[in-house]
Amino acid sequence: MAENSSQPKKRRLKDPETFRERAIKASDEIEKPKRRQKLNWPGSTLKAIFSPISKAFHQLKTVKQLKPLFVFLALIGRIIFPKYVRTSFEELKKVTWPSFKQSRKLTYAVLVFAIVFGASVALVDWGLGKIFKHLLLK
Repeated sequence: MAENSSQPKKRRLKDPETFRERAIKASDEIEKPKRRQKLNWPGSTLKAIFSPISKAFHQLKTVKQLKPLFVFLALIGRIIFPKYVRTSFEELKKVTWPSFKQSRKLTYAVLVFAIVFGASVALVDWGLGKIFKHLLLK
């Protein structure tokens, strides 16, 4: 027993997390952004105006005598708005749009990158222009 106590105990280290485990853990920790209340744009006023009209229109759809008219209008709508346009609008509704704060930060990042990149290209252009003028005019 005395021999066992004199030997240092081996510490068992935890296996390091894999990249996949860290990614899963990070995605679980990220909360989905909360939907903010929409601003009062003119569109919301138009919605208030056209909402009763839309409800009346949907009530008219239930009338059997008007069914051929609605079938005809649906056919015209499919001709005017091809499937590509309709599915594009459906996909836009599914998009998770960034918040105003995120949009502002990303816009500033793009502007800073564009300015730095433009300045570096201008500096390289100026330097190469000086070098070539010096070499060719000598």
